[in-house]
Amino acid sequence: MRKSIYDLLSRKGTCPVSMLTAYDYHTACTIDEAGIDMILVGDSLGNVMLGYENTLAVTVEDMIHHGKAVCRGAKEAMVVIDMPFMSYQASVEDAVRNAGRIVKETNCQAVKMEGGAEYADRIKAIVQAGIPVVAHIGLTPQSVNALGGYKVQGKSLEQAQKLLSDAKAVEEAGAFAITLECVPEALAKMITEQSKALTIGIGAGRFCDGQVLVYQDMLGFTNGFTPKFVKKYADLHAVMLQAFRQYKEECEQRTFPAEEQTFKISDDVLEKLY
Repeated sequence: MRKSIYDLLSRKGTCPVSMLTAYDYHTACTIDEAGIDMILVGDSLGNVMLGYENTLAVTVEDMIHHGKAVCRGAKEAMVVIDMPFMSYQASVEDAVRNAGRIVKETNCQAVKMEGGAEYADRIKAIVQAGIPVVAHIGLTPQSVNALGGYKVQGKSLEQAQKLLSDAKAVEEAGAFAITLECVPEALAKMITEQSKALTIGIGAGRFCDGQVLVYQDMLGFTNGFTPKFVKKYADLHAVMLQAFRQYKEECEQRTFPAEEQTFKISDDVLEKLY
């Protein structure tokens, strides 16, 4: 049975919630089979699937395309889909329309949107339309240009006070969960203790109500830059690279395909072809 927001909220302060990203059917199936509680179809697909420099070029159509595949694969995990850049910033009407389209066309259970108090009216309107919302504060990648890069948020008194007020605003607007990205652990703990919503950390320390990672990061898909908050549970880059190199070598040496990978025809049929 698919997990509901009430199942997850009942675990606040007791059993932490697990969340991973997914962008395709087979990955969603495996994550679901592992028992992960929530799957995020993140606009991070712009970086890890489409090769963009950042998430800004991702469209609603991109999110729906990948979201459909994930929702077909996940049977028990709650699926949350990101609202991409400029799908909600312009107006409340845009926000509700695009959130509704994402839910209707993918069959996901919730949407996620970046921003704090300045977007509380969007969150409220989407929730009033019957769509659960996960808020996202701290480092918000869609605002990377305004933030001056990918930096930890909330280290100064002014920033910390803003994050506390943002968390309160999005909770009061109706968000059932709040993603905290790149926030000092002690501040994330304070927000978690003060909020009735679930807090889901990514680079926000040990005391959030749950954790989320990009699955390519935690599986070690690349040997490039890895954020400090990522723990690599595997090194798939090395495994894949070795397999691809071995395949290339066997193709060139004609050792693949071997006899066990080939099909046969009877000699009688073959003789009649000459």
